[in-house]
Amino acid sequence: MSQTTNTILMIRPVNFRMNEQTAVNNYFQEDLNIKNAEINAKAQVEFDDFVEKLRAVGVNVIVENDDELMDTPDSIFPNNWVSFHENGDVGLYPMFAENRRRERRDEVFIRLEKEGFQINNIIDYTSAEDEGFFLEGTGSILLDRINSKAYCALSPRADEELFIEFCEDFEYTPVVFTAYQNVDGKRLAIYHTNVMMCLAEKFSVICLDSIDDKKERKNVIKNLKQDGKVIIEINESQMHQFAGNMLQVKGENDQRYLVMSKAAHDSLTPKQVADIERFCPILSSSLETIETCGGGSARCMMAEVFLPKV
Repeated sequence: MSQTTNTILMIRPVNFRMNEQTAVNNYFQEDLNIKNAEINAKAQVEFDDFVEKLRAVGVNVIVENDDELMDTPDSIFPNNWVSFHENGDVGLYPMFAENRRRERRDEVFIRLEKEGFQINNIIDYTSAEDEGFFLEGTGSILLDRINSKAYCALSPRADEELFIEFCEDFEYTPVVFTAYQNVDGKRLAIYHTNVMMCLAEKFSVICLDSIDDKKERKNVIKNLKQDGKVIIEINESQMHQFAGNMLQVKGENDQRYLVMSKAAHDSLTPKQVADIERFCPILSSSLETIETCGGGSARCMMAEVFLPKV
């Protein structure tokens, strides 16, 4: 069992814009006041530059183009609708926004099989959408694959019962909590776990300040320490620069990298950078348009492929 992979699936956008259906509870999104075509063109440049940087260090990036006819403004964030596992299982997840449900496409599975990956079994939770329950993939669920633990911050996009069901199906021990952010003077639930927390092999970057309940915070710390993870804390303003939205990947010769956006990297203190670089180098790329309009960052753009090779 491995915590990191060398293979990443990414979806190149064709209709990227601010998604009005997700803005209701993604408080990271902002309107840029420029034409959608311009937003999409800028997002494509950011996407291509990011892919190039990943490939330059030896990450195997499989790029699938979005389908223009689908009108899926958030397709650039595939990790919310699918997860790929070492035993050949695939998880399919129920999405809060109706226009995001169209992102789930068989073409993606066909492409992975063409690339030599084996899909044995699809575990489909999407019928929960009919009941109004959601669990948005590895946006909602942070997997400690080595220690078989799954962390989940509950929100309108992460239902506790569905999360427990996932943990039973995939044999993970659940660690449940709620994380909050300040929005117009109120403490509101953060929409995805992976914007306030990152799990790497030997460390975790986490905004502990966002877990308001002391017992829940203690429990998260206890679980991380139990598994020998070094905790690297970020504050809420760094979280708003997407400093929690990071992913550790493998490049050439199994070299690990912690991948993040330029905004996230720039928000870190020299000590935090040094703490991370004790474990692996940082790889960052400018994702300004994608972050501003999409309310997601580097981690959200990468769906990890752990599937076995045929």
